[in-house]
Amino acid sequence: MKISDQFLWGGATAANQYEGGYLADGKGLSIADVEMGGNIDHPREIHESVHPHTYYPSHEGTGFYDHYKEDIALFAEMGFRCFRMSINWTRIFPLGDEEKPNEAGLKFYDQVFDELLKYHIEPVVTISHYETPLHLVQKYGSWRNRKMIDFFMNYCQTIFKRYKDKVKYWMTFNEINETMNKKNPYHQAGILFQEGEDKASTVLQASHHMFVASAKAVILGHQINPNFKIGCMVQYPESYPATCQPIDQIAKREYMLFTHYYLDVMCRGFYTNTCLAKQEQLGGKLIIDEGDEEILRKGTVDFIGFSYYFSSIVSYQRDGSINAKGCNPYLELTDWRWHIDSLGLRVALNELYDRYQIPLFVVENGLGAVDQLNEDGTVDDQYRIDFLGKHIEALKQAIEIDHVDVIGYTTWGCIDLVSAGTGEMKKRYGFIYVDKDDQGNGSLKRYRKKSFYWYKKVIETNGQTKFE
Repeated sequence: MKISDQFLWGGATAANQYEGGYLADGKGLSIADVEMGGNIDHPREIHESVHPHTYYPSHEGTGFYDHYKEDIALFAEMGFRCFRMSINWTRIFPLGDEEKPNEAGLKFYDQVFDELLKYHIEPVVTISHYETPLHLVQKYGSWRNRKMIDFFMNYCQTIFKRYKDKVKYWMTFNEINETMNKKNPYHQAGILFQEGEDKASTVLQASHHMFVASAKAVILGHQINPNFKIGCMVQYPESYPATCQPIDQIAKREYMLFTHYYLDVMCRGFYTNTCLAKQEQLGGKLIIDEGDEEILRKGTVDFIGFSYYFSSIVSYQRDGSINAKGCNPYLELTDWRWHIDSLGLRVALNELYDRYQIPLFVVENGLGAVDQLNEDGTVDDQYRIDFLGKHIEALKQAIEIDHVDVIGYTTWGCIDLVSAGTGEMKKRYGFIYVDKDDQGNGSLKRYRKKSFYWYKKVIETNGQTKFE
């Protein structure tokens, strides 16, 4: 089995990290617009409103709003067959609960999609990628509240109808499984836990509301255009038992429960035994309204989109807790302390396909590193080439040897953008260097890195990674 000639090679971004133009043409505030920058040792600070004289990285991102034609031309030069991006919810519905959309916001994405299609680049659109309207968080409690389903569906109906002839590939929620995995699932669900809040119940209920919203979006999308391919998107935390003790194999299973919890519902259409076990483990209360189960059953996704960056080793501790932060002695670490495990991508692809038997789409994979811009405008990022080359080889093995159905591969941060986790610029992922620093200084000028020319050849050769 060989990689298809229609395989979707490309790159991935998110509006809140890349787009900028945070109040342009009637856009409202999203949760990202009140989040300061941080670093690996200092979490990002979140405010209730925009403070004067305070730097918020999302406000400018790396300037796609004003540079989209230039950037798309560069993507086309690399030969992209697809480009993953998100629509910023607050550009379409500034508050989130309006009945009528913001026409200027809709026109902007018309222009972006038209520009992509001019170069025969397929848009791959994430509907909600850490851009929940701030108003919906503050007035309704975000996804704690079932009303969010209706707001989300109004948004989906608007963009599905508007772009039904321009966008084929959609994903509902970015890394939805991190809702259960984060201390505060602010990015994923717009939630900062309140003092005394039953966290388990909140997570279960918010996740359920997102499940129903996703399923209803799938149903609606297929009604509007039967050719739509609508997927889910999860962060896939590949893991291995830390030792050959059988108990560590159980530890791995339990560690993966928070991922399979989400995939089981969105791919199979019901709460499986895995899900019920996780609910019982959390101990929270979940309310399922009449009709929800039928919606989940009818609204299963067409494909699984997932991010893959690293793997972990997992073991039980004496107190019964699970440790996934140990160091794997067989793997090197990135500057941000992530294990580099290219073969883990092949393992992940096989695990996912064996379990769900629907097409897979690797929509995030990349290396965050400190890049040096040379005086002649070049960047020698051979380390990124080495990283991506090994991962693409593992991807090819999964397809060609294991017969896994993979429809595409988009590297994360194909152009430099703000890190979601730390809010930094120095953690760069792109094939294109953008002149901007962690304080927001810089010209936003674009420079092609060494990896730019390498990835161009990868696409030209449909997956070859080694060149003279």
